[in-house]
Amino acid sequence: MRSWLASWRFLLSRRWVLFFLAIIVVGYGTWWLGEWQFGRLEDRKERNAYVVANESREPIPVTDVLAPGKDVAESDEWRLVTATGVYDAEETIVVRYRTRKGAPGVEVVVPLVTADGTAVVVDRGWFATDDPEIGADELPAPPEGEVTVTGWVRADGEGDSTEIVGHSTRAISSERIGDAIDTPVLTGFVALKAEDPAPDEALAPVELPELGEGPHFFYGLQWWFFGVLGVGGFAYLAWDERKNGRRGDRRPQRKARGPFSRRTDDEDEDRRAAQSPRDIPPSTGTITPDRNDATGESRNAATRPNSSGRP
Repeated sequence: MRSWLASWRFLLSRRWVLFFLAIIVVGYGTWWLGEWQFGRLEDRKERNAYVVANESREPIPVTDVLAPGKDVAESDEWRLVTATGVYDAEETIVVRYRTRKGAPGVEVVVPLVTADGTAVVVDRGWFATDDPEIGADELPAPPEGEVTVTGWVRADGEGDSTEIVGHSTRAISSERIGDAIDTPVLTGFVALKAEDPAPDEALAPVELPELGEGPHFFYGLQWWFFGVLGVGGFAYLAWDERKNGRRGDRRPQRKARGPFSRRTDDEDEDRRAAQSPRDIPPSTGTITPDRNDATGESRNAATRPNSSGRP
């Protein structure tokens, strides 16, 4: 038991302790990101439930839901309401850069002034144009006189995109629009469903929200998988070092032989052992020893080369 525990002692080294702390940070981060995605999924489901429930209800007066200075409750978004008043067409606000299916366009917002002088901000719909600075006189006109509108309650946009410059904006904010037209308005706005009487030229209707759950579930699983992968990688590297030692101290392994190689390792060893260094270069010819005849003359003298290289 002691020897087994001693084999894991390297985990107490500085580099392994730092590695372990890094894995803890990564694991916590991936867990938190997964929880965040699942939380967004639950918010999406709750929002979809509100939309489905509100779309099926009977319309109610807009003042039952909206009021000046009162933020729109999440449970009231997409609630169907009605309002009666007169459009102030001269104060039309153009919402720029609204595309549909890749086509450029704008949304047309017109204040509907009620009998008590309070205005309801109405998003009348979408108009196809490639001119984001289009003027109100170039857009389809709203019905004249008293009009009853039916539409869905929407919450105001936020941020710098709601700033109004020359009756043009990037996002709808009833507060900003009220300041621009110098008229008290109900907080929030109404996305138009129908007008009575109907206009001579209708705009494209407001798009309803998608009720899908989005990719949040799979994103959450993905973050958790990354966390498990990090913990598993740490465990594998620790087991590998315990079994084979530190990677920097290991001897290089012989390159694995391919599946079609015919020679074995033993044959390679025998072949290397049979080879020896050659200290003397190979001879390019043979030397015939001298032999003398009875008179003492060399018999090979005629075959020896002279200075010219000929016999």
